[in-house]
Amino acid sequence: MAKPLRLSTTSPSFEADFKARLHWSADTDAAIEQRVADILADVQLRGDAAVLEYTERFDGLKADSMAALELTQKELKAAFDALPAEQREALQAAAARVRSYHEAQKKASGESWTYRDADGTLLGQKVTPLDRVGIYVPGGKAAYPSSVLMNAIPAHVAGVEEIIMVVPTPKGEKNPLVLAAAYVAGVSRAFTIGGAQAVAALAYGTATVPAVDKITGPGNAYVAAAKRRVFGTVGIDMIAGPSEILVLADGSTPADWVAMDLFSQAEHDELAQSVLLCPDAAYIDRVQAEIERLLPHMPRKDIIEKSLNGRGVLIHTRSMEEACAISNRIAPEHLEVSSHEPHKWEPLLKHAGAIFLGAYTSESLGDYCAGPNHVLPTSGTARFSSPLGVYDFQKRSSLIEVSEQGAQTLGKIAAVLAYGEGLQAHAMAAEFRLKKD
Repeated sequence: MAKPLRLSTTSPSFEADFKARLHWSADTDAAIEQRVADILADVQLRGDAAVLEYTERFDGLKADSMAALELTQKELKAAFDALPAEQREALQAAAARVRSYHEAQKKASGESWTYRDADGTLLGQKVTPLDRVGIYVPGGKAAYPSSVLMNAIPAHVAGVEEIIMVVPTPKGEKNPLVLAAAYVAGVSRAFTIGGAQAVAALAYGTATVPAVDKITGPGNAYVAAAKRRVFGTVGIDMIAGPSEILVLADGSTPADWVAMDLFSQAEHDELAQSVLLCPDAAYIDRVQAEIERLLPHMPRKDIIEKSLNGRGVLIHTRSMEEACAISNRIAPEHLEVSSHEPHKWEPLLKHAGAIFLGAYTSESLGDYCAGPNHVLPTSGTARFSSPLGVYDFQKRSSLIEVSEQGAQTLGKIAAVLAYGEGLQAHAMAAEFRLKKD
């Protein structure tokens, strides 16, 4: 029986109970850290040979060469062509919406710009794409074609020339939808490797796998630990924790809709967190009743039950305003405003990876086909970070062209500050450009 913790903000113990329920440690097991460190070092030293060895050991997939683990464009297209028409059309429709959203994002924030001062000095910013990126896609039973779209398409829109996909295929189990998504999203090269060894291959490069500039995409604890360790050699998107959903409800949405929305994150992982904030205690009772009614019929009911019992929480608040304030403290990955007037509450919400407005906007639509990216900050990091986007695959260079006239003004300012810092060469470099009286 799934019984999420029931809390009320009027309870004297609310703060302590609330903090205890929300707590999740991102600390990596020391044994995992050491194992990952060993794998990274080995791949950096032995390249393809090490990747082949670990792929056989961890994925049960034996290959004589890396060429046998590379998926050709012909194989990706064949996977797409072999899909039922309904799946092909859904994949293409989702890809089109994701591309459209990220093209709008690029226009809004991803263009170069310049302006000139009155003295003719040019200042600006040049935006250029990364040359090559790696995307990590979970494989085997936990196969997510949507992750291919969400990682590869914004990279394409940004102008990245080469996208390298790695996807584990335990015992050779290839997911046709993942391969088809790679074809639709325009992945350049794809390898059936995973784990820390795949991250190492992307970060350091091997004789077969080219080194990339940035690695994005979700993975298990080994993948997260590897991404953390190679950061600095390459860029990474984020270190993701368990998935989260917070439903902020006023009681106007059918209770079974909200119960299923809570299930939609709980079914990911036993550590996933589902939270309901609502000022209507009777409505919370109805949601709990729907949880109990619907759960026995869910294929992943065991995972859902453990998630809800271990980390789920239903919170009765004094008001919707208080619910919004608590939501900001949590800074959830997914935030549903399940209200008949969601735009009334949206201005009060500052911190969330993605905000889903209105009863008809289920979080699952954002996961697959609404358009915005589903790679979102977790574990409260939405307080200071953003969803994956075009900007993650671009970099910015400052443009400065100082005119002769401008150098007369700026040179004097720079010289004073440089002498003050004890950096005489800096000061003199500026002074050399001053006109002699």
